[in-house]
Amino acid sequence: MSFRSTRRQLTWLYVLGVSITSIAPTVSASEWPTYGNDAGSSKYAPLTQIDASNAAKLRIAWQWTSPDNAIVEANRALTPWGFKSTPLKIGNRLFISTSLGQVAAIEADTGKTLWTFDTRSYAQGRPTNLGFNHRGVAYWQDPDNSDDERILMPTNNAYLWALDARTGKPVEAFGDNGRTDLTLGLGRAVDRKLYSVISAPIVVKDILVVGSSIMDGPKNKEMPPGHVRGFNIRTGEQTWMFHTIPQGKAVGSDTWQDEAWQYSGNTNVWTGMSADLDLGYVYLPTGTPTNDWYGGHRLGNNLFAESLVCVDAATGERVWHFQMVHHGLWDYDLPAAPTLVDINVDGKTIKAVAQVSKQAFVYVFDRVTGEPVWPINETQVPASTVPGEVASPTQPVPSKPAPFDRQGLQIDDLTDFSPALRKEAEQIISAFDYGPLYTPPSLKGTINVPGLGGGANWSGAAFDPTTQMLYVPSVTGPMVVKLSKGNPDETNFNYVRSASINRLAGPQGLPLTKPPYGRITAINLSTGEHAWMVPHGDGPRQKVIDLGLADPGPLGGPGTGPVVTRTLLFLGQGEGKRNLLRAFDKTNGQVVAEIELPLRPWGTPMTYMSNGKQYVVMATGQGANAGLIGLSLSE
Repeated sequence: MSFRSTRRQLTWLYVLGVSITSIAPTVSASEWPTYGNDAGSSKYAPLTQIDASNAAKLRIAWQWTSPDNAIVEANRALTPWGFKSTPLKIGNRLFISTSLGQVAAIEADTGKTLWTFDTRSYAQGRPTNLGFNHRGVAYWQDPDNSDDERILMPTNNAYLWALDARTGKPVEAFGDNGRTDLTLGLGRAVDRKLYSVISAPIVVKDILVVGSSIMDGPKNKEMPPGHVRGFNIRTGEQTWMFHTIPQGKAVGSDTWQDEAWQYSGNTNVWTGMSADLDLGYVYLPTGTPTNDWYGGHRLGNNLFAESLVCVDAATGERVWHFQMVHHGLWDYDLPAAPTLVDINVDGKTIKAVAQVSKQAFVYVFDRVTGEPVWPINETQVPASTVPGEVASPTQPVPSKPAPFDRQGLQIDDLTDFSPALRKEAEQIISAFDYGPLYTPPSLKGTINVPGLGGGANWSGAAFDPTTQMLYVPSVTGPMVVKLSKGNPDETNFNYVRSASINRLAGPQGLPLTKPPYGRITAINLSTGEHAWMVPHGDGPRQKVIDLGLADPGPLGGPGTGPVVTRTLLFLGQGEGKRNLLRAFDKTNGQVVAEIELPLRPWGTPMTYMSNGKQYVVMATGQGANAGLIGLSLSE
């Protein structure tokens, strides 16, 4: 169901605050000015220097060491998980955030540090959810004053900083001496330990749109709301707020029964966002309400949770929306920035938006009107057996494209490397409930396929506009969600998720299902058909061989996000002791080169030209070994 407002489309003449005509040539040739390269999050660069004939000659041109490393060495309690940030490139400078919340400018040719700024967000202690974890910054330049360049950095401890891009110093005229407190202006008091920002914000003209990361494991139903806000980049003032949980008599509030909108929280945009800079629209992929697994206290469809919401970037006014999951019970947040694509379907050119999901669907809409490009059908799904819970009787299922990963679980999905392994897998799942996609959590424990990590996740997809091909990396990660009665001395939820079970291992340490366990799928968005699918890497291949079974070939495993060029598709992967950047033939998914890396890649790669050389750069390592690696062709 979608609500739409008929309003005049805006044509804005600025991209990242700079005239389209003045910046477009340099962006297309050599820059990487936003997290996904363009505001539509294509992760595409029209570069050709590195191709199938020479990709194997890529070598490390430079390495940059994160300033976090010294801090972690001195205080191991601050140890972050993988370094996941993707830098921007403006001119000859890269700009990046670190896991502990520092910001750095780096010389694009050499990896030399130009400046660093420490927000000291880590001084507050471990942030919510994934801990010390940050994925990128935004850049803005004043169209009337080229000397006014800013790096916008929202932090784990919920402040928004504006830094001078030339010096790294706070912009004093912004907020309170360079920063704005993001816990203020949400309409409720917010505990900073529950509220954070981990993803890059997005710029539209002189408005910065900012999401949030909110604790996913709350003790009570009262939580901070995930309302999305627009801030004036010049002043740091909050300009507008879109209520992801409708308030009062607003459209959608009746989908929160018994006025649950008054106390419910989360429903946030923790991942990236995209924007159509000509229309002036921002596309918000929202998450699950409080809490991820039980909704007896928030009956109803719960708009605008787990929805793609198009809003006017100047005002925050909703233009259209589509809800992918009604009354979410599976932590099926929309995990990645949607990809804006111009496609030709049945002879008709469509300005479209494609949203990948944890449940392995791609939802494709006309990004102006919100109309689905192909029908999305309300489909009957299983009911909940948990007392007080009322799962939605139907969920929206796209008719095209087909799912890009395994959905739900049946006996025929189980591993079949040998009869003995199949029998053991059947014994494992007999202890739980299982069934098709959207089988609700239960008191016995329900196997979810995909699990909370997808399907697709935060690294999203890449789109090649020359072929209209969408490239989607995904994983198959079964998990169990078991609910138990809440202890009223500890929580006001009637039922809570048991922490004793999460990931579900299969027989003999192998995965539970048939392979592949990590894959890359190429989808033609002009037809909605899959072009090819390949396993990404070997995965547990050696484990199968070690059991005395036949070599099954590559089985696939998790990797980084994708970047696509005129010639190749690149993804990183850490497999045991092998850390790799892989280059793929875009037409068939065949690996054309594997480049050994010294540390595990975590961040989505990016690529650019500088002084006649094409570089591929990615974040690698973690803890006290985090940094960037810049690759280029050897002489």
